Order: sequence, then C-alpha cells, then structure tokens
Amino acid sequence: MIIPAILCGGSGTRLWPLSRKSYPKQFLPLVSDESLFQSTLRRFAAKSFAAPLVLTGDEFRFIAMDQAAEVGLMDARVVIEPSPRDTAAAVLTAALLCEDTPDAQILIAPSDHVISDVDAFLTAVAEGAKAAHGGTLVTFGIPPTRPETGYGYLELSQAGGTGARPLDSFREKPDAVTAESFVASGRHLWNAGLFLATVSDLIAAFELHAPDLVAPCRAAIAGGGEDLGFFRLDPAPWGEARAISFDYAVMEKAEHVAAVPMVCGWNDLGSWDALCDPDKDVTTHGAVTVIDSRDSYLRSDEGNIHMVGVGLENIVAVATRDAVLIAAKDRVQDVKKAVEALRAEGVKQADEYPRYHRPWGWYETLCLDTRFQVKRIMVKPGGILSLQSHVHRSEHWIVVAGTAEVTLGEEVKLVSENQSVYIPLGTKHRMANPGKVPMYLIEVQTGSYFGEDDIERYEDIYNRS
Repeated sequence: MIIPAILCGGSGTRLWPLSRKSYPKQFLPLVSDESLFQSTLRRFAAKSFAAPLVLTGDEFRFIAMDQAAEVGLMDARVVIEPSPRDTAAAVLTAALLCEDTPDAQILIAPSDHVISDVDAFLTAVAEGAKAAHGGTLVTFGIPPTRPETGYGYLELSQAGGTGARPLDSFREKPDAVTAESFVASGRHLWNAGLFLATVSDLIAAFELHAPDLVAPCRAAIAGGGEDLGFFRLDPAPWGEARAISFDYAVMEKAEHVAAVPMVCGWNDLGSWDALCDPDKDVTTHGAVTVIDSRDSYLRSDEGNIHMVGVGLENIVAVATRDAVLIAAKDRVQDVKKAVEALRAEGVKQADEYPRYHRPWGWYETLCLDTRFQVKRIMVKPGGILSLQSHVHRSEHWIVVAGTAEVTLGEEVKLVSENQSVYIPLGTKHRMANPGKVPMYLIEVQTGSYFGEDDIERYEDIYNRS
C-alpha cells in the first residue's frame, strides 16, 4: 500500500481574484463540478492506496473535511500546520507520522493539480513504486509540449527509455530560449511536484541533507495532539523549522534520484492561461457573451455580473463579486505582482474572499453601510454557532430556507422558513441547524460597529477563543 500525503496549503495568488489566501485554488471547482482537492482525493481512493494524510493550515481544516464529506471520502487524517513553513517540513512531518511502518511507501502530492487520465497516473505511480527502494527517491515529470517558462524542469541522464530513469539535475524556471532548448533535447520534463519514497528512505534523506528540520518536526509531533478529529502540531517547535521547499532541502542534494515520465493530462493551473481550451478562439466560463474576439479567456463567477467582450485579443478577464482582473494573456504570470501591490495598499481583496468559511458553514456580506450590514448565512446540518453577545450591534435574523434553533437569553425556540427573530444588543444568543439540509438566513445588523472582533464567546464547540 502507498500512503498519499496531500499538501493542502497555498497562498492563492496565481489565480487571483478567484483564488485568494483565505480560499486557495485547491478548494475551487475550476475545471469540473468538484474542487481540485476533491478530485485529488478521488484519485487516491484506488485500492493501491492507504488512507491519505492531508497536511493543511488551521484556517482550511474544516473546509477540507467538509469537501471530503461531500464526495464521501472521510478516511483522510487531517494534520494541522500551525503556520506556513513551505513544503519540506510538511513532507518530513508526513514521513515521521508514518515512522512505525518504515518500509511503506509514501507519495507526496499537491492538492491543486488537474490529472485528466487517472489510469495513466496510476500506471506511472506503479512504475515509480518499483524504483523506490534501496535509498532511491522518485520524482515524476511531464514530457513538455511547449517551451514553458513558468515551470521548473527535470533533466534526465539521457533521452528515450521507459519507466523510472536516472535524474541528472533539477533545473529552475528557464528563460524562453533555454526553455526551447529543453524541449528540443528530449531529456527534460516539467517538474510535476510529485515524489515517492519509502518512509525510512525519506527520513534518512532529511537526516543527511536537512538535519536541522528533524528535531523541530519531531517535537511538533510529540507536542501535538488530537483536536476535534484533527491532529494539531505543536506551534512552538513547528515555528522553529526552517521555511524551505522539499526540492531545495532534499531532492536537489540527493544522489539516488529517479524520474518517471507521466503522460496523464496533467495541468498545475499555475496561471489563468492554463485554463484556456487550445481548440477555441475564446474560452469562456459563466455568464459571458463574446463578439469578434480571439485568443482570450473570459470568466464571470458571479451570477448577476454578465461579462461582454467585444474585439478582444490576448486578454484574460475574470470577474468576481468584489474584484475584477483584466490582463494581457501573455502577462498572467505577473498576477502575483498585482496581489503584492494590493497588499501594500491595504486592499482587503488581496487576501480575503467575499464568502467567509467557518466550521459551521459560511457567511457573506450583501450590503454594508455606516449604520447597518446585511449578511447571508448558511449553517450546515448539525452546525452550531458559538453562544455569544455583541457590544456595538443588534441583529435581526430572517430564516429563508430550513429551520433554525435559536437561543435567546434563557429561551430556546425553533424559527422556520419565513419567520424572524430579533436579538437586542448585549443579549446572549446562538443559532444552530437541527435539520438534515442546509439552513439559510438573512441577518440584518444595526449599530455603530460591525467588525468580527465585536464577539464575546461564552461557549463554542469548535474551541475558538
């Protein structure tokens, strides 16, 4: 059995404004009705794989579990990284968590890649499994179809051959001329960010090439513990781990490395142009009308925003509820520069998603003024908000779908669809969904301040302060 270790972090910059720090691309349904993370879980539901490890941040833990539940894949063990430390610490932690099965193989996999030919992917993994023994670390690469400058490359010892082959070196993202030479050589593959090794070999590689990471990662596990069904690493030793990628820390230094070419419809969706259909003049998604345009990508992810493109060429335009991106198609690799500029200006859209996900469901602001705010709230079945009160606002709740169980002071009552309840300022209150379908309500807040820090919690089943 191969243990998948799914890396589920991310900064959410390359596909901004749809992907953001608070809701990165792996949780988005970019190419199908399922999110990229859900598709990744499905790939590892094959019989050759054990239950996966999912390594993610605290803010994503409930999203990951909810999305796993939506596709009926609930056997994953979710490990919470207290802070971003890049991929090396996450990979080592996954291996250390499997240390009691040293001969087992572990497959390190991103959660945000598209793989359209799952059978070919599984075949390539099986080839890698044959080579992953005796200290050999295996990586996987994609035969390049174009001189791509946005990917790193794997340089093979020689062209041709099948199965796992010796790897000479890892190559950084090249310029255009170098990328053309890589494609022409037949010895270079795109680095797919997938790695396979036995647990013992992986730990030994860290002990040799990145020994400074071993002690803090071991201590983070030893000081960690179960928390609401997750395994939470100890933040103090975890914070002492050096932030570095697995490629830099280990793979580029290791002597026994093999690479497996993989033709499986792979796409890392590293920029907006990666979503373009090569067979279409203009690729569209959502409510879009196109007139006399070519070589462009137009996407509207908000139902009441209808996008119209007239006479466009070499354009990417993406509209969400609170932000719009318009860029030259050959400049989409620079979108992260735009995010950096927005952060420097203090623009909340740089990182915050207009829908805020919580353990119990989500909420989004529909209207905000100086003296009132209107929210739409979804509470999933069994979801319970904290018992709380506010100093600066009162609230009106109108249930529009499902049934809410409302605590108001000492009173507990059911509020059904088309019914409402008023929560005076300073009153302890709570809402819950006792039903089997999502409950939706409209919340109207009135007062002088509407920040999320105007919450005093008295009880919370999710252990939030």
